[in-house]
Amino acid sequence: MYRTNTCGELRIENAGEKVTLAGWVQRTRKMGGMTFVDLRDRYGLTQLVFDEAKDADLCDKANKLGREYCIQVTGIVSERQSKNPKMPTGDIEILAEQMNILSTSLTPPFKVEDDTDGGDDLRMKYRYLDLRRPVVRRNLELRHKMTILIRNFLDSREFIEVETPILIGSTPEGARDFIVPSRMNPGQFYALPQSPQTLKQLLMVSGFDRYFQIAKCFRDEDLRADRQPEFTQIDCEMSFVHQDDVIDLFEEMVRHLFKEIRGVDLPAKLQQMTWHEAMRRFGSDKPDLRFGMEFVELMDVLKGTGTFSVFDQAEYIGGICVPGCADYSRKQLDQLTDFVKRPQVGAKGLVYVKFNQDGTVKSSIDKFYTPEVWAQLKEKMGANDGDLVLILSGDNANKTRTQLCTLRLEMGDRLGLRDKNKFECLWIVDFPLFEWSDEEQRLMAVHHPFTMPNPDDIPLLDTAPEKVRAVAYDFVCNGIEVGGGSLRIHDGELQAKMFKILGFTPEKAMAQFGFLINAFKYGAPPHAGLAFGLDRFVSIMAGLDSIRDCIAFPKNNSGRDVMLDAPSAVDAKQLEELQISVDLGQE
Repeated sequence: MYRTNTCGELRIENAGEKVTLAGWVQRTRKMGGMTFVDLRDRYGLTQLVFDEAKDADLCDKANKLGREYCIQVTGIVSERQSKNPKMPTGDIEILAEQMNILSTSLTPPFKVEDDTDGGDDLRMKYRYLDLRRPVVRRNLELRHKMTILIRNFLDSREFIEVETPILIGSTPEGARDFIVPSRMNPGQFYALPQSPQTLKQLLMVSGFDRYFQIAKCFRDEDLRADRQPEFTQIDCEMSFVHQDDVIDLFEEMVRHLFKEIRGVDLPAKLQQMTWHEAMRRFGSDKPDLRFGMEFVELMDVLKGTGTFSVFDQAEYIGGICVPGCADYSRKQLDQLTDFVKRPQVGAKGLVYVKFNQDGTVKSSIDKFYTPEVWAQLKEKMGANDGDLVLILSGDNANKTRTQLCTLRLEMGDRLGLRDKNKFECLWIVDFPLFEWSDEEQRLMAVHHPFTMPNPDDIPLLDTAPEKVRAVAYDFVCNGIEVGGGSLRIHDGELQAKMFKILGFTPEKAMAQFGFLINAFKYGAPPHAGLAFGLDRFVSIMAGLDSIRDCIAFPKNNSGRDVMLDAPSAVDAKQLEELQISVDLGQE
């Protein structure tokens, strides 16, 4: 063994012991005839002391160490004269007697410390160095702990872990597939799974009534802070259950994780909110409940007065009350107006109303309304003196609510109300089963084609499918969709009707999903499932703004692995073996 102990475990009670440590040099400091070296491994940091008076050659050797040299040191554990209470090993140091340089290092391109000087792209290029930083390492340790807790919890509830294939057939309904050419079947392609959806349903038909998998999934879609082209799901499916059975069991798992990981006790029963209520109150199907500022519809107060045409012509007028912000300056209000006009938000403008501490009212449209209207507005908004009301309007209610949601979250950020150490979780239920796609000019499944319609709404499938609710549920924490699932259709006739509404001919449905349709002919049980995004879940527990730092080797915002330089061109011989030619339309 290269070491008797790690760099994070020695304490004052180990004083006098002879030990051997191995790790990486974080920094060196020469003070007179003494050289101090901070040695780091996965477990922590220990100070080494080299004394020129005792061994000049060894001290000289230590003076020549560079950052990130990998070394082995043997010495005596001693009590430090100048203790460091910020370090777990801060009461001791190692009086070095022997040192071996195991490997030298180039000067690293950034400081391998929590407070690094490396930008995102540089750290991603040298990710193997970035992973040495304790702050990143702790995220991966947290991820490991969560997966162990999840596996043990599900195992104790009779779930069985089953691996499903990575190379499957393409089912381009929803996000884009990554496709993989088959050398042995020229002109044909595998797809990487967006989820194990149909495969886990087949496992239910097979009698594995409780399945789970920590599953790699792939989607060729535009990236954001909470998305990667490859990601990991906690994928689960159960037979002979109703919606409440699924929600109750996974609520128990979520409470267990929050207690074990963060020491947080979630409520015994989490709130459930319908999709329509969430959209009406917060403009989002993943509302952040850590702060208020709920929407208030203001059509009855501000529309139809004949004085302000923008509101008179609007199909929706809504506002939020921002407590204590009536003292916002004109510059701050102009910044908010510019914010909502950004293309990413898409509003045409912003109306503000200040209810000042002295009882006066100041608004960007105060010349259009009487004091009586402002009094009605104040009462409707539940505003107090000193509060600021922000109002958006538009000709599409849901679109305007979405814009108002973005403004609400921006105000939550500006006022420091989105505390990463506070957790507000809920379930969103009763989603629409379908949504209209302008691009496809047809109805699309909100979740996927196998979602069970609400039994009360099944007659509407023939007359008004856009009004049908799904037996679907999303788990939301702090404004982030962490997981979601649904009851599945297990009746062949109902599944055929679903495919028809989605525009599938019987031939197309059979070509893409014939294996599932045929399986349902052999006694398919009622079943339901749910999948949590492991990367998102870990990032919430770690208080991160992005999922990238809880993934060992993530892609950047362009979907590139800058460390491996992937994706990249392949050798012409490989393309020839695959019988593929590449034409990028270059002249």
